[in-house]
Parts: sequence; C-alpha cells; structure tokens
Amino acid sequence: MTLHLKNFIAQGTLLLPPQIRIMQTRYARESANTMTELVLPNDTNTLVNLMGGRLMHWMDIAAAISAMRHCNKPVVTASVDNVSFHHPIKLGNILTIESKVTRSFNSSMEVYLKVLGEDLQTQIKYLSNEAYFTFVALNTDGSPSKVPELIPETDEEKEKHKGALRRRQLRLILGGKMKVDDAAELKALFIKD
Repeated sequence: MTLHLKNFIAQGTLLLPPQIRIMQTRYARESANTMTELVLPNDTNTLVNLMGGRLMHWMDIAAAISAMRHCNKPVVTASVDNVSFHHPIKLGNILTIESKVTRSFNSSMEVYLKVLGEDLQTQIKYLSNEAYFTFVALNTDGSPSKVPELIPETDEEKEKHKGALRRRQLRLILGGKMKVDDAAELKALFIKD
C-alpha cells in the first residue's frame, strides 16, 4: 500500500513541524533571529567606532537568516534602505542584531533589523541602528521562488506589515520599476478623497 503525504496533509490528519511544513503561511515570530558580536580592533575605524561596512555585513547576514527561516530557501539581498545610525558602537562594546520578516510578497521579503549596543563597563544598552532589507528567495536554478504569506500577530508586527507595502512601493519607484501614479498606498498618505 502506497501512502501519499499530500493526501494526509489535504485531510488534515498529518501534523508537520514548522521546519518541514508545506509552504502556505508563516508567522513573523518564526523568522526571528538574534545575532551577537564583540567589537574588536579590526572592526573599528580611526575614531575607534565600529565601521559602517562591518556593521552592514553583519546586518546582511542576520537579515538573510530571517529571510531563509521564512521561506526555507536560499535568498539574495535585493535592496537595503532606511539605515538609520543613532549612536556609534565603540571598541569593546557588544552589539546585538535582532531581525524579523515584516512582510512577504510574491518572491520577496522585507526584513526589519534593530541593532543594539552594550557597554559592559557601564552596563548601558542603547539603540544604535535600524534598517529594512529586502531579499528574494531562489529556486535551485537561480530563478525567483514564491514565498509563504506572512501572518503578523502582535500590534508592532501588524504596524510594520501594514507599512511594508508603502515602503515597497517607494523602493520600486526609486528603482524605476513602478510609476508614481500606480503607488496607491503611498498616494493615500498625501491625497484624501
């Protein structure tokens, strides 16, 4: 007797763990990632602050991990925007990067990152950076792959999910892939009926 996995899934009689679940929907929390680094002399500039390029490297890795957790496929960075530098991270401080998918589209995912610095001597933690990265999921042949729909649960996740559509439209306009007149969500911010 041959048993087909699809039949069990269709009947709802087989529960699969998240890591092997058939792609349908995913929760934002399932993509959550935390990465911690110690700022060493080789990571700093002449002002003894963490170099922006090194931070961007670590942020790209953290965000890619979140994107891969969401779609269970290889991903490539499509864009980086709104990198806001609030405070520098000094030599010897610890940095923590928190990342999570905020919204998924057809083959792309927006990932929000928050970078926290920590001075162990003074025991002060501070917000250093925030950013949004966009990733595209890939099939084995390198073509874009469909990604699961994202389900936000918390108020913060719902707010970021809602804003992601406007941020995407702005990215597409700036990249020359969308006309301003087609950006309905962006226009709604400025034009009231």
